[in-house]
Amino acid sequence: MVVVMTTVAEPTVETGGVLSPQYRALTIGMVALITLVAFESLAVATAMPTVAQALDGLNLYALAFGGPLASGVVAMVVSGTWSDLKGPTRPLWHGTAWFLAGLLIAGLAPSMEILVAGRIIQGFGSGLLTVALYVVVGQLYPARLRPRIFAAFATGWVVPSLVGPAIAGLIVEHSSWRLVFLAVPAIAIPAALVMRPGLARGSASDVRPGKLWDKRALWAVAAAVGVGLLHYGGQQRGVVQNVLLVIGLAGVIAFGPRLLPSGTFAFGRGLPSVIALRGLVAASGFGAEVFLPLMLTRERGLSPALAGLVLTVSALSWSAASWYRGRPNQRFSHAVFLQVGMLAILVGIVTAALTLNPDVPVLVGILGWSLTGLGMGTVFPTLSVLVLEYSERDEQGANSSALQLSDSLSTATILAIGGSLFAAMEPHSAVLAYLVAFGLPAFLALLGVPAGRRTATA
Repeated sequence: MVVVMTTVAEPTVETGGVLSPQYRALTIGMVALITLVAFESLAVATAMPTVAQALDGLNLYALAFGGPLASGVVAMVVSGTWSDLKGPTRPLWHGTAWFLAGLLIAGLAPSMEILVAGRIIQGFGSGLLTVALYVVVGQLYPARLRPRIFAAFATGWVVPSLVGPAIAGLIVEHSSWRLVFLAVPAIAIPAALVMRPGLARGSASDVRPGKLWDKRALWAVAAAVGVGLLHYGGQQRGVVQNVLLVIGLAGVIAFGPRLLPSGTFAFGRGLPSVIALRGLVAASGFGAEVFLPLMLTRERGLSPALAGLVLTVSALSWSAASWYRGRPNQRFSHAVFLQVGMLAILVGIVTAALTLNPDVPVLVGILGWSLTGLGMGTVFPTLSVLVLEYSERDEQGANSSALQLSDSLSTATILAIGGSLFAAMEPHSAVLAYLVAFGLPAFLALLGVPAGRRTATA
């Protein structure tokens, strides 16, 4: 393969931290972008019922969520290839631009159709920039600082879960739902501009020939259609639901594995198990989380606010665990932390599910779910560090893409399957429906315990 060589920007070996002068602006800008992407995801979920009613578009409600998920799958693959061929700067800037353009289109939309188009553009931008940010970390931060920056990324996802829904609710109630979309660019643009000096250090990199829209991009489009159908079909009923779920699941199963490293589903040692475990941790944690507030409100009589408090507690424990994983000179290996983290998720899901029994205090479920937060906060940043550790420089984009694709594809699949089984069983036996809803994620967490050991190469 012919490689056109230019100046290669290697991560500095200076002794400063992620907020030292050479990294401060870049770190702040990247964490701000991650936080805004996370906030927008949660805020839109809060505002969308009002949006759909205001634009008379309830028939497109599901597509407003499934569309950006699907476009994000395509964008992750494109961003990974683009980053490996040309460096991460271009996909990062393009992703930011697409993300902001989608927000503006959605915020100014005169109809639900236009809003959905904006959401799809927004999802494409999110997929581009999140993968590119991982590659920026790999190319511009030394290995010793990567745990800290990924811990900061994790916090950037957690903090919006504490305040995002409340802020969005206040905006919708006291102002206009359009501000949920239009306010973010006012913060995102300065955050992006702050990164420019830091990104300039890595703007020159190996330039490799290759096609941006290759066969992997086509597979990604097919998998994205499957993800979209899974999400949309999961919110339908009857024959339409079953047909869409079958077609969507077939698309994900047929094309999703082609986007992941060989050996992923066999838990091959090293990188394949890292990618597989990312799917397991996302599917188990988020697959159970969607049913917990429902169970606490319907079966235990908690108010929505108190049920939401359970998720707040787990978000705080997630943030604490991520902070700890970012500290230097840790005693145990990555594999040990991953196994302990997956075990904590398993115990947390099982303990939370016990509150289905009215004799078990709700406090037990709250404490149990905080264990799940600890496990998620331990596993997520650890996997992010490992994917770069196991990647050559010209593979960081593809492997970072695979890591996030494993997350998206697994979560979409488990939510579609779990939601469908729950809907089918709940009218006949609520207890059985909840046991299945929590049992499936718990099984995936159980699979993740031995998988954590196989992330070690020896």
